Amino acid sequence: MESQLRSAHAAPTPAAKKRLACFYMPDGVPMPLADDPAYQDWAWFPHGNGRQFTLTKCLEPLEPLRSELTVLSGLSHPAARSIHGHSNADQFLTGAPTGPSGDYQNSISLDQLFAAHVGDQTRFSSLVLSTDGGTGTPRGAHTLSFNRAGRAIPAEHRPKRVFDMLFVKSDADAARRLALSRSALDDLLADARSLRQALSARDQQTLDDYLQSVRDTEIKVAKANRWLNIPLPNVDVDHLQLDITPEDPRVYLQTMFELIYLAFKTDSTRVVTYQIGRENGVGVSDYLARAVGFNLTHQLSHNTKQPGGWKNFGTYCRFLCEEYGRFAGKLKATPEPGGEGKMLDNTLLLFGSASSAFHLSRNYPLILTGGKNMGFQHGQYLNYAGDSAAGGAWNGGREPWQQEAARDDLPLAHLFVTMLQRLGVETEQFAGSTGTLDAV
Repeated sequence: MESQLRSAHAAPTPAAKKRLACFYMPDGVPMPLADDPAYQDWAWFPHGNGRQFTLTKCLEPLEPLRSELTVLSGLSHPAARSIHGHSNADQFLTGAPTGPSGDYQNSISLDQLFAAHVGDQTRFSSLVLSTDGGTGTPRGAHTLSFNRAGRAIPAEHRPKRVFDMLFVKSDADAARRLALSRSALDDLLADARSLRQALSARDQQTLDDYLQSVRDTEIKVAKANRWLNIPLPNVDVDHLQLDITPEDPRVYLQTMFELIYLAFKTDSTRVVTYQIGRENGVGVSDYLARAVGFNLTHQLSHNTKQPGGWKNFGTYCRFLCEEYGRFAGKLKATPEPGGEGKMLDNTLLLFGSASSAFHLSRNYPLILTGGKNMGFQHGQYLNYAGDSAAGGAWNGGREPWQQEAARDDLPLAHLFVTMLQRLGVETEQFAGSTGTLDAV
């Protein structure tokens, strides 16, 4: 009886922490045709289907994680399928009809929707990273993350800045600066309310957009004040090269992944995005291919018609998989802090691109990893593209993105709705899609 009473009054088991990280690689992936000698080894997508599949040399470094991942093909965002692939990194996590040119309007990204659900439980609502940093330009983003108004959230690219933000205590003037910030925001809001009455309808909308940014800043200031006196976690930094730059690409990538790992392990945040590279060969991220002996990353996707071109492009993709796999493997090996199982069981990782074959905004190459405690069933290749996927080297003329699709992709938002639901967000739709992808 006494043991039964103890059991009846025992504290409830805390809900497992759920985490999300999204990674983007630019420039598509190798897509040699089936009759090409390079197809067997250097096609990015696996051979086979379901649980009977073989990883090619591009994805081979992920073999130790086979039971922890699902490769997907045949998914894309409907609003982007007829647009040049270099214009679409902006909508990878939003699905918005950002268009090929002209007026530009984005929408909230997948990560920020989840951050709105769990961000108040950690010191940082989300961690937004990229190799190039900042926001970039419309249709040339340096960030995967967009707020509820569709505005780009600047990404950090300097490991030392990321580390200091996460683990180095602010100076003694932090509280005073926060108080001044709050006072300044109060003054701004008061002035704006009196100004609004004298504005035209269009100018009122512009002001409302600005005020939303002010309110978002107000929320951040209030949150920073709540966490001001809570000690920062202590972490071992002896293995980190915090002053590293993309001039040493492999170590740089390893350092960025390690910072993400530490942010998750210390529960500093549960939401991360990392744009590994910007599209169209712009920015310092185009030098990452130097890790495997090539000069420029984007150039590899153009040179597949040359001897060894598919192998060269595939070798770069393999490098990315090596570092992504190293990161996911570390989550798999690390016990869940204060919980059961391993960190990867409660961490959902999305790795992919918004183009596949040369500049083609269809059949996104996607890998979903982790999240077994959320109900994800892995160890499979979900091939929704069938045998009709476009590919081959571009030898002039119409590019793959300009050609009529042999079949319709499934909306990628079906996967996003499923991910959000299993992450604990109550939603039935994303980017206008109300379907789910239950096979994962």
